[in-house]
Amino acid sequence: MKNRCGVHFIFCAIYIAISSSFAVPFSAATESGTLLTGKAAMGDWTSDAAGVRRKITVQDLPAPSSNALAINLPRVIERPASARLQVPPGFMIDLYASGFRDPRFMLTAPNGDIFVTESRANQIKLLRDTKGNGKPDVTETFADRDLNKPFGIAFYPPGNDPEFLYVANTDGIIRFPYRNGDLKARAPAEKLGAQLSGGAARLRSGGHWTRDIVFSPDGKKMYVSVGSRSNVSDSAAEADRARIFEFNPDGTDRKVYAWGIRNAVGIAFRPGSDELWMSTNERDEIGEDLPPDYISSVRVGGFYGWPWFYIGNHPDPHHKGKHPELADKVIVPDVLVQSHSATLNLYSATLNLCFYIGNQFPTEYNGDIFAAFHGSWNRTKRTGYKIVHVPFDHSTGKARGEYEDFVTGFVTPEGKVWGRPVGITVAKDGTLLFSEDGNGTIWRVSYRR
Repeated sequence: MKNRCGVHFIFCAIYIAISSSFAVPFSAATESGTLLTGKAAMGDWTSDAAGVRRKITVQDLPAPSSNALAINLPRVIERPASARLQVPPGFMIDLYASGFRDPRFMLTAPNGDIFVTESRANQIKLLRDTKGNGKPDVTETFADRDLNKPFGIAFYPPGNDPEFLYVANTDGIIRFPYRNGDLKARAPAEKLGAQLSGGAARLRSGGHWTRDIVFSPDGKKMYVSVGSRSNVSDSAAEADRARIFEFNPDGTDRKVYAWGIRNAVGIAFRPGSDELWMSTNERDEIGEDLPPDYISSVRVGGFYGWPWFYIGNHPDPHHKGKHPELADKVIVPDVLVQSHSATLNLYSATLNLCFYIGNQFPTEYNGDIFAAFHGSWNRTKRTGYKIVHVPFDHSTGKARGEYEDFVTGFVTPEGKVWGRPVGITVAKDGTLLFSEDGNGTIWRVSYRR
C-alpha cells in the first residue's frame, strides 16, 4: 500500500516556523478547540486557525443560487518575510525543501526516499535524507521522459520490496522498473493498456487532468480516478469521466468502481482495511457555500450525484427534472468540507489526502486522514489554502463527520495568497510532509514530545 496521507487534522496556543529552526507562539482570532457548525463552519479563511473544528451537515446546506461571477483568483505572491504558519500546540513546522516547479503529488518509498511529481514540468524528483536530520541533502530527477502531466504515483506490489513505480499520466498509466534505493529510473517506461480520457491544464479546454492511482492492499487490483471534463455538463463528452476505475495491475479488465464523482483528486486505502477513500472537488457556480467539497469512503458501484444531483437527493439547477430514477441512489459523503476549498484554478483542482500511519504524532492521530486544500477561486471570500485533519472514531472505525484546521497561514491578513497546499505524505520517521505549488516549497510537521 502507498505510504500516503490523504485527509486528517487539530488546536490552541500555536507554534510557527518560517525556516527550519524558527518557531514562535501565535494567537488567532478564533480560539483553538472551537467547534464551528452550520453557517459558521462554512466561513472563509478569516476564521481559520490551527485547532478550530468544523462540522457541516446536509441540513446546513443553503438553497442553490448563482455565483458564476464570483471570481476571486488567488494571484500568488512571494512568501512574505512576516509570514507565519500556525500548527496545533505541541507541533512544529519547518521548511523542508524548496525550488520546485508545480510539486503536485508526494509519495514515500519503503526506504524513506520522498518522490515528488512536478506535473507541469513533466518530471519526478527524488529527495533523500542521508544524514537523518529531517532535511533532504540529495535531490535527483528520477524520471523526465514518457511523462504527460503526471500526477499520482504508486509502488507495486504493495509492501517493502516493490518492483515498479506506477505513474498516472493524464491520458494513461505507465510504470518504471524500480528497486529500493534507485535514484533514477533504471529503464524506459512501459506503457500499459489502461487508456484514460486525457485533460488539458484548464478546465474549459479539456477538463480536470489530474489522475490518482492506488493499489488494493493485496495487490490484486489497481484503482485510477478521472475527473469530469466540464463543470456540470451531461453531454457525450463526459463518457469515461467523473469516475473511479478498477483495473488489473497490468492495465486490463477495466471496470467502473464508482461514478458521479466530479473530481476525486486523491484516493487511498484506509490502513488495515479494504476501504477505499477519496477527496473530491465538487462543482462551481451554484452558490458561495454550495455544494461542499467532501472526503468520503467509496462504495462499490456507488453513485455520488454528479452532474444531476449533489450531496444526496439535491437536484442541480442546471438539470432540474432529469433522471428522477437516480435521486434516491445518491450517496451522502462521510465528511463535508467548505465549498470551493480545493477548487479549479488555472492548473486544475487539488484536494489531496493521506492516512497517518506513523508513530511520531500522538496515538490519537493513528489512522486519521490529513488533506491538502488548494484554495478557492469561485467564491467572494477565500476558502481552503490549508492542511486539515479528519479524525476517526477508533471504536467504530467511522469518520466523525468533522475536520480540524491543522496548518494555516498561507493567506496574508490582506487576503493575498503565498502558498497553495497540494501534495501530502507521511515520512518514514512519522513526520508529515506536504508541498505547496504557489512558491514551490515542501514543509515538515513534527511533534515536539
